[in-house]
Amino acid sequence: MSSDPSPRRTIRRSALVAVALLTGLTSLSACAGDDKTVSALAADAPLPAQVPKGTKLIVGDPAVKVALTLSGQIDKFSFDIEWANISGGPQTTEAFRADALDIGAVAEIPAIHATWTGLPVKIVASKFRKDPINHPTYELGIAPGAGVKTLADLRGKKIAYSPGQAQGALMLRVLKKAGLTKNDVTLVELPSTGDVYVNALASKQVDVAPLGGVNNKRYPVKYGRDGATTIPHGIRDDPSHLYARTSTLQDPAKAAAIAEYVQAWARAARWVYEHPQEWIEGYYVKDQGLTPEDGRYLVDQAGEPDIPADWSEAIARHQETIELLAAETGNPVLKAGDLYDLRYESLGANAVKGGA
Repeated sequence: MSSDPSPRRTIRRSALVAVALLTGLTSLSACAGDDKTVSALAADAPLPAQVPKGTKLIVGDPAVKVALTLSGQIDKFSFDIEWANISGGPQTTEAFRADALDIGAVAEIPAIHATWTGLPVKIVASKFRKDPINHPTYELGIAPGAGVKTLADLRGKKIAYSPGQAQGALMLRVLKKAGLTKNDVTLVELPSTGDVYVNALASKQVDVAPLGGVNNKRYPVKYGRDGATTIPHGIRDDPSHLYARTSTLQDPAKAAAIAEYVQAWARAARWVYEHPQEWIEGYYVKDQGLTPEDGRYLVDQAGEPDIPADWSEAIARHQETIELLAAETGNPVLKAGDLYDLRYESLGANAVKGGA
């Protein structure tokens, strides 16, 4: 008599094992699904009022870190913050992709390019300048001998261009204002970091480049004897945003922490404006290594911040930028409103209400 079990018994036992395994897997899947349903915050759900204990945000906003330190607010958060020395669109987007950052400070272009490259993000805070034309972020640096005195003179010139950053979009808007397209000039792709643009102008690698910050002041001083100048562009260039990955905002704890951070960010912006001397000494001189004169120039250039409670106008301007970039790059036209998380819309303005 054979010692092997009967075929019928073997089949039955295998079937029972399979059912047990399937039931276990189904239960695990159901639990995982239930957990996900419980933990994920819907895009239209109200923001949680409280930040759970143990929550941490990784924040790329170096200037605000200094402002919060100087104003004595750095330790007032109800959650832990890990400060990342990250700024600008390319660095911030790279950190998002590496899961190394929760929220970053940028201008208006990074959210557009992140979306175009498959990284869903949302803007959660917006800040502008009260008098943006008289307090521009950038001026056009003109190389010695380039012969550019007005925007009409840009035709045929070599222009520094940084796709994916505010400076690149600004130059496309400038060309449009001048009645030109990118085919009427030579766009020279260069990173806008450090003194790259200044050196490119001084060496005549380019004829025109958008200069920001203290370079607006230093460039004509250093190279003016050779014929270097700057000219205004007359276009709004003042958007400043906080943005985060959409997936981060689906975490209820982080979404609540970001709401708290947006309020602190707004108060920090107001504090900087109301305490210019402390800001010059604590940030521009001690942190950035600039002279007091350079710090004063930058404070005067920035002017008073505008943190609106209604983003309608900002979104409309953002839509114009998207359509311009889409036409120039061949990317699809996005709906600007989809880039904003309106649950955060009034938080910054309310945080500084009465301080204006």
